[in-house]
Amino acid sequence: MAGRLKLPAGLPLHVLREYAVLADGERGALVGPRGEIAWLCAPQWHDDPVFGSLIGGHGTYAVTPLDERYVWGGYYEPGSLVWRGRWTADDRVMECRQALAFPGDKDHLVLLHRIEALHGDAHFAAILSLAAGFGADPMTDVHRSGDVWTARAGQHLARWTGAGDAHYVTSENRLELAIELREGETHDLVLEIGRDRLPDRPPAPDPTWSATLSSWSDAVPSFEQTIAPTDAKQSYAVLRGLTSATGGMVAAATMSLPEHGGRSRNYDYRYAWIRDQCYAGQAVAACGAHPLLGSAVTFVSGALLEHGNDLRPAYTVDGGLVPDERQLDLPGYPGGKDVVGNWVNQQFQLDTLGESLLLLAAAERHGMLDLDGWRAVETCIDVMRGRWKKPDAGIWELDDRRWAHSRLICAAGLRAIAAVAPTAQAAEWAGFADTIVADATSDCLHPTGRWQQSPQDERVDASLLLAAVRGAVPAEDPRSVATLEAVRSELADEGYLYRFRHDERPLAEAEGVFLLCGFHMALAAHQQGHRAEALRWFERGRAACTTPGLFTEEFDVRQRQLRGNLPQAFVHAGMLEASARLADGPGTHLHT
Repeated sequence: MAGRLKLPAGLPLHVLREYAVLADGERGALVGPRGEIAWLCAPQWHDDPVFGSLIGGHGTYAVTPLDERYVWGGYYEPGSLVWRGRWTADDRVMECRQALAFPGDKDHLVLLHRIEALHGDAHFAAILSLAAGFGADPMTDVHRSGDVWTARAGQHLARWTGAGDAHYVTSENRLELAIELREGETHDLVLEIGRDRLPDRPPAPDPTWSATLSSWSDAVPSFEQTIAPTDAKQSYAVLRGLTSATGGMVAAATMSLPEHGGRSRNYDYRYAWIRDQCYAGQAVAACGAHPLLGSAVTFVSGALLEHGNDLRPAYTVDGGLVPDERQLDLPGYPGGKDVVGNWVNQQFQLDTLGESLLLLAAAERHGMLDLDGWRAVETCIDVMRGRWKKPDAGIWELDDRRWAHSRLICAAGLRAIAAVAPTAQAAEWAGFADTIVADATSDCLHPTGRWQQSPQDERVDASLLLAAVRGAVPAEDPRSVATLEAVRSELADEGYLYRFRHDERPLAEAEGVFLLCGFHMALAAHQQGHRAEALRWFERGRAACTTPGLFTEEFDVRQRQLRGNLPQAFVHAGMLEASARLADGPGTHLHT
């Protein structure tokens, strides 16, 4: 095709349900329905993006059909984050297989594209323009040698293989390539990005694809014992894709995707939250002694042993401190604003100690807790002894109070670890749990007999379902039954669950439904023996996903839109655990 490609400088944004995610453990990319990479940070999760159009930044990489009329679709290859985008134009069908080479190297990313004309001929355009530092460092030093282009953007070096026929458009600082394929033909593009250096030779497409597919096959087990084997397997793949070689799992691949309109509640989730890591580990433990359980134990134990009483709620995946929150001068995703860093770095969250004990107990039940793990247990309990009476920011990261959930989850963790402890300390730890539950009962038991948020706030909170689910108190305890009934009657809407009532407004005006809470409700109903109800909650929750099957944090019931960062790890963990637990008989004690 001669002349300039008739493509805009940037491709339009889409609602979140239309994005797929590629991930290799060290970073993630969002792929739009036109084949564009709308978001990719390099070299690691918490670094600045080189493609940031999702939040109004610069940088473009797209492999997109040139047809004026087509419809989009696609699917993940089972048990992987290998995405096959598919486009149908009249009587022609085209695909583009996309993946980050897996497992990833933290200093060097490899992004694979394999274009194929399935039925009829295919006409594609590929455009590339890097912009590091949220767009502050545009692409420079653009050169071609044979079939390979190289360029620089700030500290990043890039190499684009398979694009020898591309031409450089100086006015727009981008490379453009036209690709024509006859039916049955394929074309490979390989983009590498590294900080300051690249390997001597570019990777060959065939062996890189083979290694990636083999690695995904080895990394993701079967989940035939669950009630939703395909979705459970895919959720495990998402969790694996979000987990670094260090064991740290980011909460999501993105930042600043608004949870609610009005340019508020925009957060940077490209960090590893201790609580989320524990949720994921416990979900995996419900399915078996799979590697992600060991990854969670490694990261959480390491954080406890290194930081002790100074434990933060979140870290970078390599164990660094989360940077302070600041706002960028970018347009943001529509309805939001761009925020980098997270104020969680200044908080203490007591429930992370209880969740850590629940995780470590789950690992011990699978024979996966070593000497360092037991040292982490002792450190965790020592910190808990000194902190449990003090206010904390709580699970929802609000103001410091003596939250009921925080204390009850500590009690649950103590009971779980006491049940598997081989030492005389087990009885002492169980007694400590009794003390904490009695304390919460003294100031957080509502006159109706249910748990309430805090001594100062009588509202019911969906997080309080976990007191019974995790074993702080028995499922049959009147406090557990009353809490379940109150959550069901006050926080449910259309088969979904809100966290708590913010004010007198209708629930849907304050925020979206919290998808994790819906899966916790499924666990709670199942524990009480209400199997049909539990299945309704489960099925409603797992349907609230993107077209590729990914979850965000929240779901807008009125508009049926997803809200928040993508993909939200703890929702995938909740789906995975519920899929496993609901396969057991009703009334099963979920903390065992």
